[in-house]
Amino acid sequence: MKIKLLLMVFSLVASCSSSNGDDIPTGERETGNPKEEPKEEEVQEEISEFYLGADLSYVNEMEDCGAVYYDATNNAKNPYTIFKDAGANIVRIRLWHNPTWTSYSAIVDVKESIQRAKAEGMKVLLDFHYSDTWADPGKQEIPAAWLDQIDNTEALGNLLYEYTYDTLTDLITENLAPDIVQVGNEINAMILQEGELEWPIDWTRNAAILNKGIKAVRDASSIIEIMLHIAQPENATWWFEQATAAGVTDYDWIGLSYYPVWSEVELDDVSNEISILKSTYDKRLMVVETAYIFTTENADAANNVLGNDSLVQGFEATQEGQLGYLNKLKEEIEVGGGEGLIYWEPAWVSTSCNTLWAQGSHWDNATLFDHDNKVTMGMDFYDASNN
Repeated sequence: MKIKLLLMVFSLVASCSSSNGDDIPTGERETGNPKEEPKEEEVQEEISEFYLGADLSYVNEMEDCGAVYYDATNNAKNPYTIFKDAGANIVRIRLWHNPTWTSYSAIVDVKESIQRAKAEGMKVLLDFHYSDTWADPGKQEIPAAWLDQIDNTEALGNLLYEYTYDTLTDLITENLAPDIVQVGNEINAMILQEGELEWPIDWTRNAAILNKGIKAVRDASSIIEIMLHIAQPENATWWFEQATAAGVTDYDWIGLSYYPVWSEVELDDVSNEISILKSTYDKRLMVVETAYIFTTENADAANNVLGNDSLVQGFEATQEGQLGYLNKLKEEIEVGGGEGLIYWEPAWVSTSCNTLWAQGSHWDNATLFDHDNKVTMGMDFYDASNN
């Protein structure tokens, strides 16, 4: 793939939107005849522990491509089990609307991933991208099936509501209900656009659509929590101020992507940014995307997104450096009052399969597995006793 496009996509997928990145009320069902709502699982006690998680959206595909994962003792093992045994307690899974270019991250694949997470006793964060492909600060491409309604805010809101509600009730029926739902992925820009992003945000349109997605989650379940996800802490400051002024207030979590290479916020200042967001909006907060390289070497023909420019002073491109960065970020989140840290695509290892741009993985130097697919020292950040 072309480097420029890859970097753009990863601001998408992995964040960005900063100037340094290449790439961001309950009620009855409103439309149609009311559907009989499936029985929900019993309400569980709110957990008090810090969320430590992994976005494992790529795992099914990697295994189909021949990847085998090894634990610290070099035993081949189910990657979900590896993360659970390491101390992870939540799995994040992305969902695309109708990705005709791949069979992964569509609803059938997502159901398999959720089942695997639940089988290990881990919580699930479901990430609605509201797109047929990667959505992020540089790209919020409307699903092709909705394109004819792109200028009709009310119709778009109803389409997003129906899709969100139907997806969640389907999952609930199959005992696959997520614990938290992201209404959009890295929604720094206005959602459901076509091509080049429109700025500034039209908050009349954006708020109406987002609130329909929020309402769909509330109508589908009284216990699923709602997250709004913004790339880079500095962008959350202005975004949530504007969203609140526009009437987007009924959510439970602020989700952040934090990649130092694309953020204006230094690692030592993350706690302060989190503290300000929490005190201003009185919401729970989690960093749902981050990563750090354990090597600068590339395992395949796919150029890696993160290189030397992504390094933070004091943390080298080694397994020790990767672990040190993660422990430091975890500490910053806790000090600021945040409640979780999720690693983005720690299992996207190199295989013989192709991405949209090249053969292999564009993230193989930033996974929590080395180039022999054995866990790195970075995996130890899930262990609460290691720092």
